[in-house]
Amino acid sequence: MSAWSAVHGIVARDLARTTRQTSRLLGGVARPFMWLVLVGSGYGAIARLEHGVPYQEFVFPGIVVMAALFGGTLTAISTVYDREFGMLRLMLASPAGVVAVLGGRALAAALVGLLQGGIVLAFAPLLLEVSLARWLAALGALVAVSGMSATLGLLVAARLRSVENFAGVINVLLFPLLFLSGALYPTDGLPPVLRAAARANPVSYAVDGIRPSSASPRTPEPCSARRWPRSSLPH
Repeated sequence: MSAWSAVHGIVARDLARTTRQTSRLLGGVARPFMWLVLVGSGYGAIARLEHGVPYQEFVFPGIVVMAALFGGTLTAISTVYDREFGMLRLMLASPAGVVAVLGGRALAAALVGLLQGGIVLAFAPLLLEVSLARWLAALGALVAVSGMSATLGLLVAARLRSVENFAGVINVLLFPLLFLSGALYPTDGLPPVLRAAARANPVSYAVDGIRPSSASPRTPEPCSARRWPRSSLPH
């Protein structure tokens, strides 16, 4: 078996398994829209950002990252299922080798993240003015986010020994990465320790990659430039 055949087979298997789990796929797409509609509407009603940026416009690039991050990471983490049921051992023992197996799992997870993030990104014209150049730039950033999330998922899966740890991984790893990325709210008002964590957070730079590409001209500069708009409650 050649390495390419192994990669192709693993990607086809993982994508087929993902498409059969329609509730998981729909949930991964619905989660960002729930934040946009429910939380976005509530936050926009009680707070305002500098520069007059509507909160839903500000947060849209963040929910694109949310969809790709959860989709890619959780698909890669599902490698633990194969370990628990013995399938991973068979894959690693194949003539294709470890690199082909890991590459196939990473590629499949990245494609799932790209699919979920791409579905959310397709709704950008409803909130933003997006030119062809911005579409291409946002798509390129989304590919990078999906690859990063897939790699992160494989690194986590290497430490997991049972599927019961999934909930803990979501709560302890993914949510802090998302909340400290500037995806959902400005980070310049956070305590110094949390601001430093946001600057060290790789997801912050993933959001930075999508926000300038999909934002309107009045949307402020990204987290890495430390010029987030401040939010304020009305008096």
